[in-house]
This record gives sequence, structure tokens and C-alpha cells, in this order.
Amino acid sequence: MRNKIYNETEQKMKGIVDFFSKEIAKLRAGRASISLLEGILVECYGSKMPINQVATITIPQPQMIVIQPWDKNIYGNILKAIQSSNIGLTPISDGNVIRIPIPPLSEERRKELVKILHEISEEAKIEIRETRRKGNEQLKKAKEDKQISEDDMHKGMEEIQKLTDKYIKEIENKVKDKEKEIMEE
Repeated sequence: MRNKIYNETEQKMKGIVDFFSKEIAKLRAGRASISLLEGILVECYGSKMPINQVATITIPQPQMIVIQPWDKNIYGNILKAIQSSNIGLTPISDGNVIRIPIPPLSEERRKELVKILHEISEEAKIEIRETRRKGNEQLKKAKEDKQISEDDMHKGMEEIQKLTDKYIKEIENKVKDKEKEIMEE
């Protein structure tokens, strides 16, 4: 029972860190990245589809993203989806392909991005701690229901605390790397 609770808690914490990694990948660090377009949905064929499922996305230069729609009929929809996506970039259209130039970041914008990065990391750490709390509650309940001994409960809580420390440290390392990337570009 203790192992089951431990494994469930670890899976949840891993999921939080994976989600956090995807979120910070969207923070623009002054160079082109396909991850900047993740989450943009294009209206086509009666439904909304991710942009990478309706077009080829390439990065021919460090400061440029090029999008080539597979179907010319949805060209306008792709352009509209990018313009309304709040990614802070202006697409340039030539009728065949969409180019998105990535301007260099100002010092002010870099500091703003770092602030956002820290807010996202704090949310992730709070979720990790909440997962720890739930895991500990499960252990206490299992002890009350006489499914595990008191020693097992304490051992389980120690293991969950080690997991918590491990994943919070992982988040902090990712923050350090991303902050360095943002400030040095």
C-alpha cells in the first residue's frame, strides 16, 4: 500500500514538472522555437486543430519561423490564429508562406520574462507541495484503516518528502537554465 501511494505521488509530481517544462519552453528567449506556436489552434474543416497538424513549420534562421500550410484554403485561418494568439509576434504574409520574425528582446522585456518564469515556477512548486500533502493524507488514512503500520506511514512520509525535495530542485534547476537563456540572448 505504501509503495502504491509513493508511485502515484511520484507520477503526479513528474507530470507537474513535465507541464512546467512545456510552459517555460513557450517563454520567448529572443530566438525562434517551434514551441512558441504550441497551443495555437487553427479553425479548419469544421474543427480546431493544432497548427503543426495543418502546416509545415521550419526555422531557417535563428530569428525566423516559417509556416507553410498544406492546404492553401486554410492559409487565412492560420494567419488569423497566429494574430489572435497573444504570443506577441507579428506574422508576415506573402500569400504562400507565413514568416514570423523574432525581434531581439529589450532589457525590460527580459526582466518581465524572468518575472513570469518565477511566477510559473512558484505555481509548480505549490502543486508539488499540494501533491505531497495529498500523499501524506493517503498514508495517514491507510494507517487509520490499518492497511499499513505506523512505521510504514512515517517511512512513506519520509520518502514522499525526498520526492518533493527532488522535484522542487529539478524545477529550480530548470528556472536557473531558462533565466540564463533569457538574460544572455
